[in-house]
Amino acid sequence: MTFQQQIQQGIPTELPQTKSYDTKINHAPKRKEILNEEEKKLALKNALRYFEQKFHAELLQEFKEELEQYGRIYMYRFRPDYEIFARPISEYPGNSLQAKAIQLMIQNNLSNAVAQHPHELITYGGNGAVFQNWAQYLLTMKYLSEMTNEQTLVMYSGHPMGLFPSHKYAPRVVVTNGMVIPNYSKPDDWEKFNALGVSQYGQMTAGSYMYIGPQGIVHGTTITVLNAFRKINKEPKGGLFVTSGLGGMSGAQPKAGNIAGCVTIIAEVNPKITKIRHEQKWVDEIHEDLDELVIRVRKAQENNETVSLAYLGNVVEVWEKFDEENLKIDIGSDQTSLHNPWAGGYYPVGISFEESNKMMAENPELFKEKVQESLRRHAAAINKHTQKGTYFFDYGNAFLLECSRAGANVHLDKNGNFCAVSLSKMGGETFAYPSYVQDIMGPMCFDYGFGPFRWVCTSGKPEDLQKTDEIACEVLEEIMKNSPVEIQQQMQDNITWIKGAQENNLVVGSQARILYADAEGRMKIAEKFNQAIKNGEIEAVVLGRDHHDVSGTDSPYRETSNIYDGSRFTADMAIQNVIGDSFRGATWVSIHNGGGVGWGEVINGGFGMLLDGSEDADRRLKSMLFWDVNNGISRRSWARNEGAIFAIKRAMQAEPNLKVTLPNFVDESLF
Repeated sequence: MTFQQQIQQGIPTELPQTKSYDTKINHAPKRKEILNEEEKKLALKNALRYFEQKFHAELLQEFKEELEQYGRIYMYRFRPDYEIFARPISEYPGNSLQAKAIQLMIQNNLSNAVAQHPHELITYGGNGAVFQNWAQYLLTMKYLSEMTNEQTLVMYSGHPMGLFPSHKYAPRVVVTNGMVIPNYSKPDDWEKFNALGVSQYGQMTAGSYMYIGPQGIVHGTTITVLNAFRKINKEPKGGLFVTSGLGGMSGAQPKAGNIAGCVTIIAEVNPKITKIRHEQKWVDEIHEDLDELVIRVRKAQENNETVSLAYLGNVVEVWEKFDEENLKIDIGSDQTSLHNPWAGGYYPVGISFEESNKMMAENPELFKEKVQESLRRHAAAINKHTQKGTYFFDYGNAFLLECSRAGANVHLDKNGNFCAVSLSKMGGETFAYPSYVQDIMGPMCFDYGFGPFRWVCTSGKPEDLQKTDEIACEVLEEIMKNSPVEIQQQMQDNITWIKGAQENNLVVGSQARILYADAEGRMKIAEKFNQAIKNGEIEAVVLGRDHHDVSGTDSPYRETSNIYDGSRFTADMAIQNVIGDSFRGATWVSIHNGGGVGWGEVINGGFGMLLDGSEDADRRLKSMLFWDVNNGISRRSWARNEGAIFAIKRAMQAEPNLKVTLPNFVDESLF
């Protein structure tokens, strides 16, 4: 069958041949055994309901073996024979251009070049899934190939519930991931529900089909690193940045360090992903000996080099060794997947990668003890460096939160000394170190409406991407001419970024780009794209954003960590965001429990929008993009964030129909 016929077939009417386990692919670790015997039976019944009864006897044994061996039922047999990657939109079958665009985005998320564990349908973060199993993928792609613009596909945590009648102005797909009852939102609840096949962890842009490879976080990390050096009044040249994690999105860190212009040390315990990042040229060198690494770092600092050095080993060893050698670290962070600490997100020091994988599956309680012991050492080493002047920030991966839960000294007592007990401000943790959102992204970007706007050229042509880069740059330069001083730095950083985007070879997977823009920038760039499509200069473009944005995510230890009115634990903003996007013109919308900081710790929403050159697309983009940003600015302004008050007043001046409730400030002396 042709590629199109295979898509249209959905779940095959005859069983395909079993597929061997491909050892060349980076696979998810085995999940811990969490189901009792009755629940295992239920998980198997849940999996078999995708298939006709005549296949159940054969598949039952196979799925039982998968559940025992991997802790999940992935249905490897049903993995397609064709290669999965973002093809040009014209190659997808279907009756709706919007539906074809979604097929393209799904395949991009699952491409071997993009996905962290492609055969387990996991895009990044160790557990950020697009689907729970291959039957769901096959059925979803079939539905999308049949859909008209008068239907909407409903997705329940990877499961395609079906096509429902709607209308052409409705979203083509509505996605929910992990939306469990709050009392059942602990990490073990996720393990159980996912093993049963009834819920999944969609991360942020994995389960919403909007991941564009590590480029998305390269840009955010570049801005973060640049501003971190600005905070310590030091030029990046010759400066030392130490962090960890090369898998998934964290692989963007060395590339961002190179763009910023510093010396970056990034530790990673997984040899396979370290090798991949080196081959992809996302990291310059690999080192396995700490003494040699110290010599190399001193040389790089002396010569003011811009270089990224991967250490194949545990980052705790790096922090401790650099302390012994009195190597000055200027800025430090961590980007291991600590939202997922007990299932491969963080590896304990002193235990090999292979031993760790075995222990987490066979002795999860001991593994948890070792991880927490390692976190206490990790934090202690960081504390030694910060006392020497290192600027450390939590990069929103739940590092400080899990350190605190492990009893590490990541809080300050009333005398300013490190301690293991939180002062518990507003009912939440108060840490010795700020999150990067509290110190950098929140007050400098999100409060002013700047966040990770992105687009994908559906033609797959590099020349289309280059044309969109040029359009975006022209728009930003024009806007900057009349921009207030408060946002001049943000504008300039993004103009510099987009001008260097081509030479930095940031494309992995689809022909995509990201930059930080406010509502004005997003709408004007999108409007110009739509005009260029109408004029035949480029083909259709998909707009989107990271959920890690101005208004898409309620996350008290990351995106909303700089909200100080007590509302950072509420999730009204994210829910309002996805509802508002859905009736203002999004092509698809998504809302998830979980994300970069963990299951039960965050609610996040996103969208996708197809620009096809039509007047309808022009109307949709203006209505939806304005709301998508200003929803968050409004909430931030009500929290008394001064930058957001400034930004929402500007928005009300630009749009007479916008009327937002503003806060009154209270004189502190009254208290």
